[in-house]
Amino acid sequence: MRQIVLDTETTGLSWEKGNRIVEIGCVELLERRPTGRTFHRYLNPDREFEAGAQEVTGLTLEFLADKPRFAEVVDEFLEFIDGAELVIHNAAFDIGFLDYELSLLGPQYGRIADRCRIEDSLLLARERFPGQRNSLDALCKRLGVDNSHRQLHGALLDAQILCDVYLALTSGQEEIGFAEPVDAAATTVAVAEFAPGAGERPRITASAEEAAAHRKRLATLRKKAGRALWDALEPLPETEEGKEAVSAGAGAARVRATGSAPAPR
Repeated sequence: MRQIVLDTETTGLSWEKGNRIVEIGCVELLERRPTGRTFHRYLNPDREFEAGAQEVTGLTLEFLADKPRFAEVVDEFLEFIDGAELVIHNAAFDIGFLDYELSLLGPQYGRIADRCRIEDSLLLARERFPGQRNSLDALCKRLGVDNSHRQLHGALLDAQILCDVYLALTSGQEEIGFAEPVDAAATTVAVAEFAPGAGERPRITASAEEAAAHRKRLATLRKKAGRALWDALEPLPETEEGKEAVSAGAGAARVRATGSAPAPR
């Protein structure tokens, strides 16, 4: 999914009073990861700031005097956001201003909602933290997002901070995607057949020294216990050593059974 985290700065709080956008900042996400692509423009509003608005942004009319007007960047801006999901904090504010700017240029541009799906991070925050302050600064503190470099409101800076806040706000196990519906018809299952003995296994044999040590160990077990477990798998060798081992083992077994040694013959 392609998402654009967006923020604007304006000359005042209401577009209905003729206020204009003075800055647009956008950060692109692809599959919830920043791509490094951004869109950032300062705009000449052709009007004064409302009281207090200039102090919020730190922008001045002198600084904006040589900047392009919205009409000069609209095509580039719309191309950048077209088809993406827009993530905006208090989306009604920014979308209202953007739609107003588009309306001033004519009906051919339509509305932002005609081009993009809109995700309001403020509504998400209110659902997760009901009854609490959910401003961008409050969410930064609550979610552990560093905003120490934010002294004034700036569209690109706020979009970058909102990017971190949004990812922290929406992170969770549901992002793994197990809850997504699965199209069984389009699902391919690979079946591996099991064929016993299909592969050649190496045969491991004991060396002469290892075999001799094994026989010695078995003889010791027979003297103590009467018979070793291996005797059920392999016959005792027809040697004097083997016969003595059996005899000694049998004697040991009788001692355990009667509590005394067998009488000498």
